Amino acid sequence: MENTTFQKNKIEHLAKKFAIEGDVLTTKPFGSGHINDTFFIQNIDKSCPDYLLQRINHHIFKDVEGVVVNISRVSAHLGAKLNGEFKTDKSFEQVLTLIPTTEGVLFLEDDDGNFWRMYQFIKDSISYDLITSSKQAYEGGEAFGRFQRMLADMDPNLLKETLKDFHNIKFRLANFYNAVTENCAGRVNEVNEELALIEQHKDFMCSLYEMGEKGLLPKRITHNDTKFNNILFDKNDKVICIIDLDTVMPGYVAYDFGDAIRTLANTAEEDEANLNKIDVNISLFKAYTEGYLKEALVFLTDDEIKSLYLAVFLFPFMQAIRFLTDYLQGDTYYKIAYPSHNLVRTKAQFQLFKKLYAKKEELEKIINDAKNNVLV
Repeated sequence: MENTTFQKNKIEHLAKKFAIEGDVLTTKPFGSGHINDTFFIQNIDKSCPDYLLQRINHHIFKDVEGVVVNISRVSAHLGAKLNGEFKTDKSFEQVLTLIPTTEGVLFLEDDDGNFWRMYQFIKDSISYDLITSSKQAYEGGEAFGRFQRMLADMDPNLLKETLKDFHNIKFRLANFYNAVTENCAGRVNEVNEELALIEQHKDFMCSLYEMGEKGLLPKRITHNDTKFNNILFDKNDKVICIIDLDTVMPGYVAYDFGDAIRTLANTAEEDEANLNKIDVNISLFKAYTEGYLKEALVFLTDDEIKSLYLAVFLFPFMQAIRFLTDYLQGDTYYKIAYPSHNLVRTKAQFQLFKKLYAKKEELEKIINDAKNNVLV
């Protein structure tokens, strides 16, 4: 992925093309995202809001208008909910506010072909890369469950599928097997153990997607990138807002659940080389599941609840396949810090998958117990 730098005067010039209140005092790079470039716009008038200016990475999000329109429609629906039936719920208080340009559109293209948008900055908020308590896990599960619940009555056909086949395991497997056949980096002989694991579990891993193909799972509006740092908290660890809506589009609710579990329940980093450090944090899994189902159970079907269990295993398995595909293709997609980085990531994700799979009866019981506790 590209690494682009921009001069401060250009950022200030672009910021002034949006319909901001007040005026620009200063600008500076913000956050640590790997996809988009983000800049904090400090307002000269302290009575006016500050802003975030973002360059949308159009090499990944090729349909820029589709991405921004999706965000605008979802934010409007969430805002209406927060001003309506969820008005008294003070644990999810804000939505992202897109700021139009001075010409009234939601993004602009600069002279170099880069695309930009602006959000109102949400002040007094914090995010966490790592979860340190069951309370945080519960709040996170509740937040993403509430996010889905507030969108459950919105027609998913109003949104574009801006990243086609993003969570389609059959698509990922097809890409993987093409990479094996082509073997362009000459690395296939290094991954025989991983090949055997994929062959052993691929049919089971396709079962969630096949439920959708059979019409057992309704398409709903999902976030599709439920990393924990996409939740903003206040100083008391209460949720303020769900952010990073670039991937919001039609999908299956289990995708959001499985992606969250993949990151929060892992006792080690995504690219941990020492596989002995990788295990499943059951207490965090339980807390997140309880928080999620407290909010989401009211609209989920029985088949959707069953699919949550499948997604727990699917997401580390699928992410491992994506890392391994990139490794076999010569590391053309993911940024790497050293030559075997993608292989290390692959092994770490497959280790997490195996640890989860070894606890599958316990994990299924936790999901069912959480469901039953909500129903009581």
